[in-house]
Amino acid sequence: MAEHPEQAASEQRALALGAELRALHGRLRASLDDALAGVDPTAALLDVTAEPVNRCRAFCSVLAAHQRREDATLFPWLLAHRPDLAPVLTRLDEDHRLVAGLLGELTVALDAGAAPSVLVRHLEGLDAVMESHFRYEERELLPAIAHLIATAGAP
Repeated sequence: MAEHPEQAASEQRALALGAELRALHGRLRASLDDALAGVDPTAALLDVTAEPVNRCRAFCSVLAAHQRREDATLFPWLLAHRPDLAPVLTRLDEDHRLVAGLLGELTVALDAGAAPSVLVRHLEGLDAVMESHFRYEERELLPAIAHLIATAGAP
């Protein structure tokens, strides 16, 4: 831990922000797991008001909101303070657009009353993209965020 109170506070803010991002990613993973657990791929049909459909819709909503917040606040802040992260942020933005498209396709499938096996394929595809995205984001951004907080202040 740092010797000076300001440095110690900055380190604590950086650790808290990193922990918050990891925890949020964990909650999103859990929400996806919950949606997947609720869909029986062997069932012929699901009612569009069924609990599994609501779980899928909730997951879509939470993930989309998370990405909008990152796009609107975190990524611009990082780019303003660390232009060298532009390639990383470009890749993350591309991931966000890919995920938004996948969420849109899942929503269309939900609205159309797609078979549970179709919903499972959509959710599993999202799971693969999300996991890769979260790992990359944490690996590339958390050290940069910690450094920026320690030297310039929190976003």
